[in-house]
Amino acid sequence: MAKSLLIRDLTLRDGQQSQFATRMTQTQVDRVLPFYKEAKFYAMEVWGGAVPDSVMRFLNENPWTRLESIRDGVAGASKLTALSRGRNLFGYTPYPDSVIEGFCRNSVKSGIDIMRVFDALNDIDNMTSTIRFVKENGAMADCAVCYSVDPKFSLGERLGAFFKGKKIPGVIFDIKYFVKKAKELEKAGADMITIKDMAGLVDPDTSAKLIKALKSEIAVPIDLHTHCTPGYGTASILMAMVSGVDIVDTVIMNFSGGPAAPAFEIVQLLADRLGLDTGVKLSAVASINRELRGIREELSKFDQYKRLPPEIDLDNFEPDAKLKSLLDGAAEAAVAGKTGDVLKLSQAIEACFNYPEPDEIVKRAQIPGGMYTNMMAQLKEFKLEQLVNEVLEIVPQVRLDAGVPPLVTPTSQIVGVQAVNCIVDKTQGKPFYSNVSKNFMELVKGSYGITPFPVDPDFRERIAGVREETPYDTGAYKKQDNPELPEYGSLRLAQNEKEELLLELFPSVADKYLKGLRKAEWEASASSQAEWPSQETEAAQGRYSSKFWEEELQLAMEC
Repeated sequence: MAKSLLIRDLTLRDGQQSQFATRMTQTQVDRVLPFYKEAKFYAMEVWGGAVPDSVMRFLNENPWTRLESIRDGVAGASKLTALSRGRNLFGYTPYPDSVIEGFCRNSVKSGIDIMRVFDALNDIDNMTSTIRFVKENGAMADCAVCYSVDPKFSLGERLGAFFKGKKIPGVIFDIKYFVKKAKELEKAGADMITIKDMAGLVDPDTSAKLIKALKSEIAVPIDLHTHCTPGYGTASILMAMVSGVDIVDTVIMNFSGGPAAPAFEIVQLLADRLGLDTGVKLSAVASINRELRGIREELSKFDQYKRLPPEIDLDNFEPDAKLKSLLDGAAEAAVAGKTGDVLKLSQAIEACFNYPEPDEIVKRAQIPGGMYTNMMAQLKEFKLEQLVNEVLEIVPQVRLDAGVPPLVTPTSQIVGVQAVNCIVDKTQGKPFYSNVSKNFMELVKGSYGITPFPVDPDFRERIAGVREETPYDTGAYKKQDNPELPEYGSLRLAQNEKEELLLELFPSVADKYLKGLRKAEWEASASSQAEWPSQETEAAQGRYSSKFWEEELQLAMEC
């Protein structure tokens, strides 16, 4: 009997977010749901991340409707999963338990079976409330440890810091670190553990060692989530597969590669060679992939690569001699533990499917692709694009000053913005940290949690005005206003708890979106009332009773 390998499909959340700025419309999502119902992936990541914000901000759609429509369309064939940043939920604000409980309860009620919870600092205390509320409402807690690598410092930089009395840490993010965090999360109630590598920095050798270590010490299932940006994606997934990983995260071919995760189709071809059964219906995957090809063309203005892979239907697919040799060789090298060969062969396999070349900047700088893109956009605003290498050079120092946070949203953006600010300071003849972002100040202060390496008290006092680490006080949190709208018949801006949660989590975006909803509802109500015949005429004709008109008016006010 073949061993099983469970697949979490990321296409409708992380896939479209990584490749197409989260612009899939409800209509486009609906087109693939019947095929997903047939495919029967173990799980589908469909919500959280940038989805709730983007569907309101750019598509004028309801995030809860998006989730519920997928729930109804898939009808239990796969577990639905969402992504949450623990106490921060979706943004930078640490929320009180009342908001976290409401979010978890309504998410589960609307269809979420598994909530993937992470914290950008890997601070377990920031995750415990979400874990508890998810489980209390009957869903599974998928607890993620954010993968990161240590900042690189030259010998000269280390000696310089030593003579200035500054500390530069040795190794922080080693195998022991991730196993320790996983054990803490298992103790906190995790139903599964994910190594979440959003930058794609886990190389195949580390992937094998890490998965083996976790499987030897953790009882719950282990999932590997990584990306293809610097070129490690497929190779690292393959090494995880031969090392005993329980679940891997993939994307359907037409949305895969580049900044996204590896393709399911490639993983399936490798799983076949390793005797691993994914349990996925391949003909249904082919139908999803065909539909996604058309959707990708519809989203072409958001497609940064515009490199379509060849058509593939695994239900009727026989690789040519070259691809077959590469697949066989990669599987054999993985079993033999030859990770260098695995990487070379896996990248050749990706090339056969027209993947973008590895991003050497991301690989060398060891930062997420989105962080690099945002830094470049910020530099362009100052007309300083030519200084990007200077920014990349100081990222390790800025990260060290901030306590060596893992570079994952939102800390990657906080560090990146501050690195640019420092170089702008330099061009203006000012010392570094003359211009400090509010988020960087909060990170250094301790508002986001405990950093992996202690922040220097003198630096904290300079940036935040306090010497001691100072956690955020959720007791001071002020609930968002939910005003009446006199211009729309004095309707409340948010009409129910789910809409109130949108206001709490996305204040400015939800305010605009909900005002648009209330305006449309009010105008529709006014229009329908204006078109009704008079009660006297209808009553004279014997067609409507007074009770009918009372019920119609009530329905009009509620729509």
